[in-house]
Amino acid sequence: MCGIAGIVSLVSDASLAKRLNRMVDVQAHRGPDGRGTWRAVVGQAQVALANVRLAILDLTDAGLQPMISPSGQQVLVYNGEIYNYRELRAQLQARGVAFHTQCDTEVVLQALLTWGEAAFERFNGMWALAWLDQDTGTLVLSRDRFGIKPLYWHAARDHFLFASEIKGILAGSERRFAINPAAAARYLLQSQLDAQPQTFFDQIEALPPAHFVRFDLRNPAGLVPSFRRYWTPPQEEILSDGTAPSFEEVRETFHDSVRLRLRSDVSVGVLLSGGVDSSSIAAAMRSALGAGAELQILSIVSDDPRYSEERFIGRMASHLAGTARTSRVRFTASDAFGLLERVLWLNDEPVGSLSPVAHYLLMQRAKELGVTVVLSGQGADELLCGYLKYWGFHMQSLLGAGRWVTAFRAACGAALRGTVLPHIRMNEAKRYAPSRLRLRELDIRGPRLRDDAFRLDLGLGSGGVIERQLADLTQFSLPALLHYEDRMSMALAREIRLPYLDYRLVNLLLPLAPRWKMRAGWSKWVFRKAMEQDLPAEIVWRRDKQGFSNPQSEWLKTQLRPQVEGLLGGEMLTAAHGLVDQAALRRRYEAYCRYPGDWGPLSFKDIFNPIVLEIWARRFESFLQL
Repeated sequence: MCGIAGIVSLVSDASLAKRLNRMVDVQAHRGPDGRGTWRAVVGQAQVALANVRLAILDLTDAGLQPMISPSGQQVLVYNGEIYNYRELRAQLQARGVAFHTQCDTEVVLQALLTWGEAAFERFNGMWALAWLDQDTGTLVLSRDRFGIKPLYWHAARDHFLFASEIKGILAGSERRFAINPAAAARYLLQSQLDAQPQTFFDQIEALPPAHFVRFDLRNPAGLVPSFRRYWTPPQEEILSDGTAPSFEEVRETFHDSVRLRLRSDVSVGVLLSGGVDSSSIAAAMRSALGAGAELQILSIVSDDPRYSEERFIGRMASHLAGTARTSRVRFTASDAFGLLERVLWLNDEPVGSLSPVAHYLLMQRAKELGVTVVLSGQGADELLCGYLKYWGFHMQSLLGAGRWVTAFRAACGAALRGTVLPHIRMNEAKRYAPSRLRLRELDIRGPRLRDDAFRLDLGLGSGGVIERQLADLTQFSLPALLHYEDRMSMALAREIRLPYLDYRLVNLLLPLAPRWKMRAGWSKWVFRKAMEQDLPAEIVWRRDKQGFSNPQSEWLKTQLRPQVEGLLGGEMLTAAHGLVDQAALRRRYEAYCRYPGDWGPLSFKDIFNPIVLEIWARRFESFLQL
């Protein structure tokens, strides 16, 4: 796990080394265990590569980067973990490849030398990398299938920069960037983050997941990228005829995903929330490590009993028995707002809730405990229809297909089970409704954002539930969650690993007919059945689990009201940039405060998002172009 950076210039650049060092310095938190740079002229270009290392496998200096091949012609900077590196190493050794380290970085380099770009299809893991082949004069950038590891780039006529974090590019560029109006509008109007390659900074983009891009550095015409997708998730629905899935295959694949993600030369822990996703990871860890191994559990709890998960966390910890150690972090309104500016700087972009602050506090605790690698349940809700919205999409799909009886049975099951209706908030669900059904609301957009072309269609669409799941995995939901989880963990030099995003598990579960994911009123039904033997019944069949929650809406109306009113009453940078109508926003906040708790026509995001956009703009003002 690391941070990477690079500059390619087609013109002589005396400041290249200085700029590269600035890019490394601003990302130094990602790699406290080593630092390296490399420069050369390749074809028509000056190339400079850099890396900061967080040592996870082979803690010796043998794993330092940039890593150079024995011939001296191949150079690699790499951020991530390839979990099946031992199996790939054995395959390469059988072909006569000699290894000099015990780290996965050397396996990645030798795999690229042996199989070329086809190696990406063999990797089971998370990565963002740059591979320079001086023999052919090509530079290849690649990102893992789901974009777990970040990679950004900025291209101009005669140069381009890439980095693990946007701030790396900001530090290496000798210019300011305009705010991207599309990104700002989608965030303010629909709470969308990372829903497109474009970032909040105009002309800085993310490399799409499951892609690599090749540059021919010997081409005098310039730095023209050639993109290629190397993996496509399955989309065709299977087992829609009533044939039951293999619960044992689901369980075994999941257990093997967890087993691979325990490969580490440093301590490993798990984030436990008390729900079926994280509890299943903890149970699979206990199975893989054995009853006598110490299991470090990290959890976050609220002082408000309505949102506290302590009872379920405690139940799961006692079920694991053995030497399970539970460490819990408490979360308050003052914690949240006090850390928000720091979190936004680390995140590079606005956030959609206070969950990133809670995650940052968890990573602080992991660092205090000496836990470097942490397993998390991110991706399970998208993969298994865990969000409430999927029930609406499922009903819409059934009714659209004329399956009235099936739709009625599904609705009755959800109503009788009590797993759906009690948790629905119409002020949150409104963004998924067709525009013609939405109530007219006070428009807080500034003049630069008054273009409905900026909106995304967040509804079901014409492809059914599985296509909508895929959209959440690749665009609407998961990318934003992966973004903040990576930034908050790497801010404290912690590595997050995600068993639910093993591509083998995705291939198995994503195409399953929705009837196996939403059944008898339960979400994630197939997975619950598969994991029944590993978990207590009150965990696996829990009714009320909705993810990390806190009274953030109440906080905005009460404890945080003085700070909010002070911000809305002063000069706002987002108003100066033409993004927000400040007077309209003040009226919206007054209307929001008239309703108690989470109730009312306005949601938490309707107020939180413009506030956070303002705090973000102030923090990055020195990089912004008015």
